[in-house]
Amino acid sequence: MEEEDTVRVLLKAQLDTQATNEASAGGEMPDALRQTMERIQPEAAYFGPEDGVRTAYFFFDLKDPSDIPVIAEPLFQTFRARLTWTPVMNQEDLQKGLSDR
Repeated sequence: MEEEDTVRVLLKAQLDTQATNEASAGGEMPDALRQTMERIQPEAAYFGPEDGVRTAYFFFDLKDPSDIPVIAEPLFQTFRARLTWTPVMNQEDLQKGLSDR
């Protein structure tokens, strides 16, 4: 995909409590999250509880669908994360889409 063909996505990562506790106790949690942030370069990242588990919300531009395994596997392996990928728009994207009608 070319740069203009990127898709802004919300990656919601719900982290398994036991796996996250183990990663936190073992000192892996900060490094794993830092590596994810460096890999995806999010426009914004938020962290909080949802459905009773630790949850991370990353808004970033997905450059190519082949990047999905590279992003997802560390989250699966370290945190046994449940991931949801949702295409999203910012206000500028929405305005452009509405004006192209």
